[in-house]
Amino acid sequence: MFGRRRGSETAGGAGSHTSATLTLPHTARLLSCRVLDTVHQPVRRAAFEVTDPIGRPVVSGETDPYGGFTAAVPEGEYRLTVTAEGYAPFHGATLLGDAAPAGTAEIILDAVEPPLLPAPGHWEIDPGHSSIAFTARHIGFARIRGRFTTFAGAVRIADRMEDSSMHVIIDTASIDTGLRMRDEHLRSADFLDAARHPTVEFYSERFIHRSGSRWAVAGALTLRGTSRSVTLDTEYLGLGTGMEGEPRAACRATAGLHREDFALDWQSVLAGGIAAIGSAVDVSLDVQVVRKA
Repeated sequence: MFGRRRGSETAGGAGSHTSATLTLPHTARLLSCRVLDTVHQPVRRAAFEVTDPIGRPVVSGETDPYGGFTAAVPEGEYRLTVTAEGYAPFHGATLLGDAAPAGTAEIILDAVEPPLLPAPGHWEIDPGHSSIAFTARHIGFARIRGRFTTFAGAVRIADRMEDSSMHVIIDTASIDTGLRMRDEHLRSADFLDAARHPTVEFYSERFIHRSGSRWAVAGALTLRGTSRSVTLDTEYLGLGTGMEGEPRAACRATAGLHREDFALDWQSVLAGGIAAIGSAVDVSLDVQVVRKA
């Protein structure tokens, strides 16, 4: 099997025709591994992906509460990638066949230090290197992808990161889905009502560290004059330096919204035959902030 391998080393393979609860087809082999940290504690919910030698995906999933995963695959050669928050990724190879030794392999992941946090002070979003996008379904079928092209925001980084705050303002009329007629409808009173509510705003004073580079940014989103609690699932990407030597920091964030939460009656819109965008909306942000003097 994989043995006690690290990093991108090549690992061996193993196979078996049966497991404790499942009889496998004659041509199937069992790939069984446990993912551990350097002190031999299981790494839960580590993501694994098994591919063939030319990179085509075969099977993927997450490790169980004991750090294990098992998959039945045809005999042959495979590549395995294991990733987990706060650990260096593992890349290995295995050959599954009758000649391979049996057993459950151990994969040891090395911990990595999270990126340095931005220095305390006032930081502003750089719209030219940031994006606010969304994905929804059109009447439950095809996906619609769009973005807001005009927005601004600031982040106050406190001495203790958890005490930081942020404020983002989005120009409602700047919505862009690539279709003018649909965008005009989305700006209308049926949806964003841009004439009466020209901005969407998000304000947070709760930065919650989850693990490694993962943070939850909890705050209030105000849309169409209605405020609701929203939490951004955030991945902090680290620090950098711009072309003019200015300090920069970057992150990615996602959130799921429901239009009914913001005083828009989905059923009445659907009954009127004017549904242009689905009830559930997935929002994604890619943000760079620049430190201000």
